[in-house]
Amino acid sequence: MLLLAGWAWGVVQAVTDEGRYIEVTGTSEVEIVPDEIHYIIEIKEYFAEEFDGKSKEEDYRTKVPLARIEEGVRKTLREAGVPDEAVRTQEIGDYWRESGREFLVSKRFDLTLTDFKQIDRIVRHVDTKGIHTMRIGELKNKDMQLYHQKGKIAALMAARKKAAYLVEALGQKLGGVERIIENGNNGLSPMFTAQSNVSSSDAASFDGFRTIKNHYSMSVRFEILDK
Repeated sequence: MLLLAGWAWGVVQAVTDEGRYIEVTGTSEVEIVPDEIHYIIEIKEYFAEEFDGKSKEEDYRTKVPLARIEEGVRKTLREAGVPDEAVRTQEIGDYWRESGREFLVSKRFDLTLTDFKQIDRIVRHVDTKGIHTMRIGELKNKDMQLYHQKGKIAALMAARKKAAYLVEALGQKLGGVERIIENGNNGLSPMFTAQSNVSSSDAASFDGFRTIKNHYSMSVRFEILDK
């Protein structure tokens, strides 16, 4: 786990009927190694002539059935150390080519993995003919709630540190906490949407998505005291 703390620039100092206070926002980032990886492979029927390097689309005749493509993919998964019980499948419909042409049926595999090395082996050895997309679907960690707590605490400590040196610079002393507000979607990584849509036939293309990055923001109001 990598934990980084920082702060936003917004600072409020005020004198009200409630007394003098300063309000600051602290931020943090927690980087987590996942222990459950969902990898999505979508296969689709194709015509053998697509890969002969000479046929035009109107000459495509030899359709490779989904069952043959699936057999090859499952063989690759077994060789990569993916057990059958870690594979869920879903039929996702047909693809229409042109008027008068055949439907091309597709299927999606949702693999539950524990190691990115398995993905590397799949990408290196799978026959990409018949592979429509391969992407990381979701990253999880069984201790996520603990990481959420650590991220929020780090953001609070960043807020306290900033408030303390600002108040001390004015010859005052930082008092107790008057209010704490969690900002936005704490714990949700802004990278995750992009990550879940990564298509890949190259292991290097998802190297940047091998960890979960959660961001936290906490606004805290502190009382200002005389020294």
